[in-house]
Amino acid sequence: MSLSVLLAGGGTAGHVSPLLAIAGDVRFQDPDARIAVLGTPEGLETRLVPEAGFELLTIDKVPMPRRPNGDALRFPGRFRRAVAEVARMLDERSVDVVVGVGGYVSTPAYLAARRTGTPIVVHEANAKPGLANRVGAALTTEDRVGYCFAGTPLKGTQVGMPMRTEIEALDRDEPAQRKAARARLGLEADRATLVVTGGSLGAAALNSAMLGAMQELTDAGLQVLHITGAGKGEELRTAAAAHPHYHVRDYVDGMENAYLAADLLVCRAGAGTVAEVSVAWVPAVYVPLAIGNGEQRLNAAGAVEAGAALLVENAAFTSDWVRGELLPLILDPERLERMRVAAERMRFPTAAARTMTAMAYRAAGVPHPGRAYGPDRWTKHERFYRTGEETA
Repeated sequence: MSLSVLLAGGGTAGHVSPLLAIAGDVRFQDPDARIAVLGTPEGLETRLVPEAGFELLTIDKVPMPRRPNGDALRFPGRFRRAVAEVARMLDERSVDVVVGVGGYVSTPAYLAARRTGTPIVVHEANAKPGLANRVGAALTTEDRVGYCFAGTPLKGTQVGMPMRTEIEALDRDEPAQRKAARARLGLEADRATLVVTGGSLGAAALNSAMLGAMQELTDAGLQVLHITGAGKGEELRTAAAAHPHYHVRDYVDGMENAYLAADLLVCRAGAGTVAEVSVAWVPAVYVPLAIGNGEQRLNAAGAVEAGAALLVENAAFTSDWVRGELLPLILDPERLERMRVAAERMRFPTAAARTMTAMAYRAAGVPHPGRAYGPDRWTKHERFYRTGEETA
């Protein structure tokens, strides 16, 4: 019996990436599983879902009005139509389970599932849950809710973040992996390496601070890989022309290489980034995005408390801070090693996509196929223990 699943989420990479990781694991377990993704016509899912080979269904985005106006008057009718549209999809496709990851479309999906009697499974990425997943968790049972970070105020279990196998497999304790990653990125194998990234949209504060401290960083003998985001790095690129060890890139295809290459990482604190960095054991400086509901600060809190990372407010991340705090840190290998060990001791959960897949099968009452994960899908922990068993 093959599973029929509707995965609901989208809009941002923070929703689409874990959704696709779960979808990919379902497809690995059963290539005949019927998998559809529910999104909107405007989000990243319109490109990423078809590229990954999954069917995309869309409904109009119906955001909750923030003030009394014409949108507020139209909202109830639009929202009811969205729920009815998803309920029709569930019935027509005989969907066994709805798996939601949050975002605009998840709330209509959860309510449609409740209307049609379809089991609901929820994954929450952020330490501070959004409205959609608070609704979803209220409509399902504790054993069908997984969240990324310990302390997330939802019933359920910490499962970590569904992510690409390449991230979970990398091992910074293997020098050959690190050297190969640096070679792929055009970096020297043995030079202390700082990686700076503001994510796909870039981060103006990070770019400005690094620009002002570029001379001191390169004079100290460092190499810097600065990932600016598309079209955001022209000023940096112009200045870096005089500094051969300051490398400016719009993006990096395969962030696992950046994680392996970095002795220290400077980045935002989106849920996906914090989870990947925690799994990869990368010493990090988190600069939370200054807007939103404070979720980025909360996402990073566990790693900071454990000693695996530092947190610097966006306004405080200046060229002076880079010179006075960041530069001494990147030049202190003993302190960086203590941060790496702290990250390892966090024991951040891995294989979350598998956990969420198993949760979906149980909720649907469909037998899990139980297909074994081969070496190409092993996490670094599995590779270590299974290789040890084979050579014992």
